[in-house]
Amino acid sequence: MNKNNKKAIGTLAMAVIGLVQANAQGVQGITAAESSLIGYVDPVASLCLVIGAVVGIIGGVRVYIKWNSGDQDINKELMGWGGSCLFMVLVSVVIKAFFGV
Repeated sequence: MNKNNKKAIGTLAMAVIGLVQANAQGVQGITAAESSLIGYVDPVASLCLVIGAVVGIIGGVRVYIKWNSGDQDINKELMGWGGSCLFMVLVSVVIKAFFGV
């Protein structure tokens, strides 16, 4: 073996060692990010449920006011607000199911 071949093999060995270390650090980083992200799933799902509840209360009050004033668009209003509440509840369920919590 000549000097250039030894240098090339040494450089290749150092590159392989560097890649193995980088891969190990990458796996640790991904694991840390995963645990951090899973820690946020429950608060975000709870926040979605709270927002859905607030939207439902506001929608109920608006429908009640329209009903008492004799407005004819109660069904449209009810479907709009009910759909938004249902959406917020389903978002919280989907978030938990997506992340497996």
